Amino acid sequence: MNTESDTEPGPDTGPGAGTGADAESATVVAGRRFEPDLRSMTRITLRPIASPMPLGFFTIALASVMTGCLQLGVFDEAARGAVAFTVLPAFVLQLLVSHLAFGARDVIAATLMAVFAGSWLPYALVMLTEAPGGLEVLGVFNLALLVFGALMIAVTRPKRALWLVLVVSAPRWAATGLAGITGAEWLTRTSGVLGLAVALVALYAAFALMLEDMRSEEVLPIGRSGPAHLAVEGDLSVQLRNLERQAGVRRTL
Repeated sequence: MNTESDTEPGPDTGPGAGTGADAESATVVAGRRFEPDLRSMTRITLRPIASPMPLGFFTIALASVMTGCLQLGVFDEAARGAVAFTVLPAFVLQLLVSHLAFGARDVIAATLMAVFAGSWLPYALVMLTEAPGGLEVLGVFNLALLVFGALMIAVTRPKRALWLVLVVSAPRWAATGLAGITGAEWLTRTSGVLGLAVALVALYAAFALMLEDMRSEEVLPIGRSGPAHLAVEGDLSVQLRNLERQAGVRRTL
């Protein structure tokens, strides 16, 4: 949900103010005018949106299948460019998901999808250009993603779908990173198998979230807990709690 702040116009506090009801809305002290407290006249508008998370998970699944098949030798080395072209749209789609998730006030999902988007773009460009040392650079990049994944795993447990995708993705990032640095074929194959595992988990999460959205109830277990569970099962007061202190409403990030 996006948040917007609308301030309703207050009483006239111009040169003719100072008597009757207007005297209560503004005070003049030593030539200085003090405007009334506008907090009581402020309205915050919430705009519901469709959840972008199924699109994000489906995108992860499709891109993981293509890269995993390349690593497993289903495609030969000459197909690298074609695989890169099929993975490149994942960058755009997951960037869109991240943008919508930020608007929906879900910083964890937005950050995760943005980083996934940022991982597909360099992979696609390196594969397309066949840049010298590209595999080694991608190896180090994947090890950096592993550190990011470990940090995200620590905070996403209440969102079990995101958490599970990260739990499966982390060993894949490790295998891909070490394979790029060492050139070990067995690590590349291992990464391919883990890529298909990531795809299966992401497909399940996307399908479960779509069913939940269509039927307005949990059909397949997703495993939300804590604040994530309250956000779905709680009443409106839970959703609006501390809204005035959230980014987009408060003055500073």
